[in-house]
Amino acid sequence: MKVYLVGSGPGDPELLTVKAKRLLESADIVLYDHLSSPEALRLARGAEKIYVGKRRDDHSFPQDEIGQMLIEHWKTGKHVVRLKGGDPYVFGRGGEECEALAAAGVPFEVVPGISAAIGAAAYAGIPLTHRDYASSVAFVTGHHPAAIDWPKVAGVDTLVIFMGAFHFPELAAALIAAGRAADTPAAAVSWATRGEQRTVTGTIASLAAQKIASPAILYIGGVAALSERLNWFEKLPLHGVSVALTRPLAQSPDTAQKFAALGAKVIEYPTIEISDPFSFDPLDRAIGELEKFDWLIFTSANAVQAFAKRLAVSPHDLRSLRAKLCAVGPMTRKALTDMHLKVDVLPAEYVAESIAAALASHPMQGQQVLIPRAAIARDTVPDALRAMGAIVTIVEAYRTIVPASGPAPEADWITFTSSSTVKNFLALNEPDVISRYKTASIGPITTETMRMHGIEPTVEANPHTTQGVLDAILHYHHPQG
Repeated sequence: MKVYLVGSGPGDPELLTVKAKRLLESADIVLYDHLSSPEALRLARGAEKIYVGKRRDDHSFPQDEIGQMLIEHWKTGKHVVRLKGGDPYVFGRGGEECEALAAAGVPFEVVPGISAAIGAAAYAGIPLTHRDYASSVAFVTGHHPAAIDWPKVAGVDTLVIFMGAFHFPELAAALIAAGRAADTPAAAVSWATRGEQRTVTGTIASLAAQKIASPAILYIGGVAALSERLNWFEKLPLHGVSVALTRPLAQSPDTAQKFAALGAKVIEYPTIEISDPFSFDPLDRAIGELEKFDWLIFTSANAVQAFAKRLAVSPHDLRSLRAKLCAVGPMTRKALTDMHLKVDVLPAEYVAESIAAALASHPMQGQQVLIPRAAIARDTVPDALRAMGAIVTIVEAYRTIVPASGPAPEADWITFTSSSTVKNFLALNEPDVISRYKTASIGPITTETMRMHGIEPTVEANPHTTQGVLDAILHYHHPQG
């Protein structure tokens, strides 16, 4: 067993390496830093997580103690990951920790990450080298300006300064004193590769007169001026917009990725949690009688997944299924196609009311219909089917409960993708909290629930899908595009 020093990159979770992802998923213990990616930490689902981070005036543990902690955890025989922001060997004190491990005879492995210097430059449109501007690059740390040999580094074409936001006036004065022109192009990139990234451009002198948000990477040299033309990330249509998603990211990872791809800062704030039903007996009995059902209707992907789990532990398998399948919405259909099942009916509108209309052309008199669903759900669909002469069996497949999510986060938008997300949000927060957000509803039923509680949605999705929610928010910000 080894200790793994893993770089989590500059912040964008999709910049995490494949190897880092694999090691995090199998970790027993993760010791992580202040700038370690939260999304990377979520990959270590079963691991004990220990914060050992450092901020400018707040060191949770001395460096020597961190090294000793790695050694002691390794002795337990567990899979230990030391997770660092950026790259472990680029101003990450990875070398010191490896020295401690080597001195103790502890085997280790270093998994490089994308350095913040490289990630920030790429996302801010600053090529570190350029045939017309720069053929040399130097990295320095701005923590202790007096310790830097300024005459030695001042003439480098591209100078990259880590952790220099707080001391930049002092750094700028030292650079100018060492011979670098005050009007040399300069740029500061704060919160690089994340939805809140902000790039400030100017000259050494003009940046020194500004307050630079930390954490930031500073770039000095001709290439810094290129950011105004090449900064692709901050030109994304939702850059600077923060969106809180009320469904767990594990249930809708594509939604989070799509928002992030448009530049938004995505915040996970789950207001529902999927739990087992009070009893599996009704669902298990229905699975034991699958051959008798003519129709199987799913109104959510959660229902499909709950059904599949109980089918897997039963004496039966898909060979017992002779029913036609009806799914509400593309996510529910995808959950079924992932089981290699083809959907016979997909309503035109992705709401429960449209099921009756979609099935109206099918002979339903005397048809046996099974609906696995949440413990609490509206009876619109079963009532409509019974009116058409169907024999309807409803079984509880799962429950939605209020998670311990705490108070709502700071965000520009909050999305509601079901009535449960609305009710649970209100259960978690004071009534007036909702007034600080723009709100996005997935469809008319969710909107109705919002209005019942005095909330008028800012936008409503059409079609009534998570993609529709994203499109509605995008149209709000760019009505002409």
